[in-house]
Amino acid sequence: MPWNTPTLKEVRGLVRDDIRASLPGADASVPNSVLRVLSDAQGGLCHLNLQYIDWLTLQLLPDTAEGEWLDRHGAIWLVNSDGTKGRKQATFASGTVTFTGDPGTIVPTATVLTGLADYETTEEITVGSGATAAPVRSLDAGAIGNLEGGSSLGVSAVIPGLDGSATVVDITGGVDVENDDDLRARILFRIRQPPMGGDANDYVAWALSVPGVTRAWAATEMGIGTITVRFMMDELRADQDGFPNNEDVAMVKEYIDTVRPVTTKDCWVLAPVPEPIDFTIRSLVEDEESIRENVEISVKDMLRVKAAPAHSVNGQMVPATTVYVAWVSEAIMHVVGVESFTLRMIDHPMPNNGNLAVLGTILYER
Repeated sequence: MPWNTPTLKEVRGLVRDDIRASLPGADASVPNSVLRVLSDAQGGLCHLNLQYIDWLTLQLLPDTAEGEWLDRHGAIWLVNSDGTKGRKQATFASGTVTFTGDPGTIVPTATVLTGLADYETTEEITVGSGATAAPVRSLDAGAIGNLEGGSSLGVSAVIPGLDGSATVVDITGGVDVENDDDLRARILFRIRQPPMGGDANDYVAWALSVPGVTRAWAATEMGIGTITVRFMMDELRADQDGFPNNEDVAMVKEYIDTVRPVTTKDCWVLAPVPEPIDFTIRSLVEDEESIRENVEISVKDMLRVKAAPAHSVNGQMVPATTVYVAWVSEAIMHVVGVESFTLRMIDHPMPNNGNLAVLGTILYER
C-alpha cells in the first residue's frame, strides 16, 4: 500500500481527534482554547517531521538525491582520474603570457598577475628585446581562469624596467566543479553498467572520470581486440562546439592507458569528427529573432542528447547515429512561440563511424 503524507490540516485533525479520544469530554476543536493551541502546535511539529522524512527519502537513492547527499553517493561509487572520489573538482587553468620592458629585466617566479582571476608565473624569465613568453597558472580554480589570446593582465608588483601589463597568449584548462546532473548521470551509469574488466562501458566510465569530459563513447571500430574511445568537453571547449584538442586527447589517452587491460590489442583515443547538419525552415510562424535563436538552442540541445559516433550497445557496435528529420522537427516545435513551419531536410546519416552530428547552417525562407 503506497504511503501518502497527510497535509498539515489533516495532521492537526488527527491530533485533535486523539485528544478527544484520550480525554473524554475534552474538545480540542474549540477556537482559542488551550487544547486547540496545544494540539495545533503539536500537529505543526509532527508535519514538519513528515516533510523532513519526505525530503530524506529523496536523498536515499542517487536518481533523486542532491547536494551533499549526492556527493555521498558519488564518493561510494566513483573514483576519478586524479584519485579523488565522487564529484570532479574544479581545475586550475594554465598557459602562457608575454611580458615587455627593458631587455634584461628579470620577472621572478610567482609574480602575480591580476584580471577577472589572479595568476602567477611558474618560472623565472628574463625579458628580451621583444615580447617574452612566460608560463603562468591560475590561482582561482574553475572556468573563470580561462582567457583568450590577446587579453591583458595587470602586474601586481612594481618591477623596475617591466611594463605594467602582460598579454595573454592562451590560458586554458580551467574546469568548474562537476554539476549535480553530470555527477548523477555518472553514478547511475556506474550502477547500471558495473565494471566488467575492460568492456566498452568501462572505457566510457574511465573517460568520463577525467575533469572536463562530459560525454564519451567506446566501440570496436577497428576490429576485434581493439577499442576506440571518443569524447567531448562541452563546457571546457565550448568555443570549439565541445570538441577536444590534441592536448585533451593526449591527457585522456594517458589516463586510460594506466587503467585499461594490458590484453587489449590496440586502444585509440580520438576526438569525434564534426558533421554539420544543415536545413531550411520555410514559413516560420511566428518568425522573430528571439524565436530563431531559441530554435538554434533547441536543436543543439537535441543533438547533444541524441547524436553519437560509433558506440557499443549490449556488447555490439552501433554505427554513428543518423539524424532524422523527425528529431529536428520535434526540437523546433518545442520552442515556445512556434506555431507552424515547413522543414526542408532529409535524414542525415553519418559518413563515417567517427562523425558526430552538430548544428550547421539554418536557412530561413518566407
